[in-house]
Amino acid sequence: MNTYTDEPPQGAYRAGESRVEIEFRGVTKRFPVKGKSEPTTAVQGLDLTIRCGEIVSIIGPSGCGKSTLLNMGSGLYAPSEGEVHVGGERVTGPVRKVSFMLQKDLLMPWRSIRSNIELGLEIEGRPAAERCSIAERMLKKCHLDGFGDHYPFQLSGGMRQRAALARTLATDPQVLFLDEPFSALDAQTKMILQQDLAQMLFEQKKTALFITHDLIEAIAMSDRILVMSARPGTIIEEITVDLPLRNNPLERRKLQAIGPLAGRLMTLLKVGEGTDLH
Repeated sequence: MNTYTDEPPQGAYRAGESRVEIEFRGVTKRFPVKGKSEPTTAVQGLDLTIRCGEIVSIIGPSGCGKSTLLNMGSGLYAPSEGEVHVGGERVTGPVRKVSFMLQKDLLMPWRSIRSNIELGLEIEGRPAAERCSIAERMLKKCHLDGFGDHYPFQLSGGMRQRAALARTLATDPQVLFLDEPFSALDAQTKMILQQDLAQMLFEQKKTALFITHDLIEAIAMSDRILVMSARPGTIIEEITVDLPLRNNPLERRKLQAIGPLAGRLMTLLKVGEGTDLH
């Protein structure tokens, strides 16, 4: 493990302070391939542990199994070997305490923004008054005041992602799985949404596993960064981001230690040597 230190962390997760929230134990995932007798191994013999309130980013080359990990963590895929545990319980099917946020907002175009935010609550069977109250609170928290009655086509890409974030947080998930949620946005909008998300995760002490191909984003938002190998994916290095301001990525980006950290990640990923990070 490599640790890069600038100043003592200020309010970020500290090792040993909380229980294990997400755990992969010797996980291997294979997929059948049409026309071939041998399956493809996406990830192999993977172990990882994430504690409550920690944000961990995963980076690695294309096809290394990053998204597969999120799908197994949420119960959408079962591992071929090994076990996945969330909140101390083995994952054997879809996990209600987990919420996903993806690169595409996946808002339902026929529903208003408020109604989109209420979707998960509706599925849970919450009363209409409670759904409405939570949706109004999330509209304010995600800076969408006055847009609850709009439809997705009436909003910019950044505002739609805010709505997707509001929907993700509305059910008060214990764990968030974030699969490149800002990669389709312009640089300025991306940084603003990173700031909003980081502050909400910090304030609500949420646990998050974050997939990104943006090295600076990973450093700015994380307590740790896990670097994966090419397929079959496994973790080749764990880097502790021992920097302050995890709840303020705009300011963390300005720290001098960002440069050496990014350089280390580029070396591990062999950037410039034909590696595809997307």
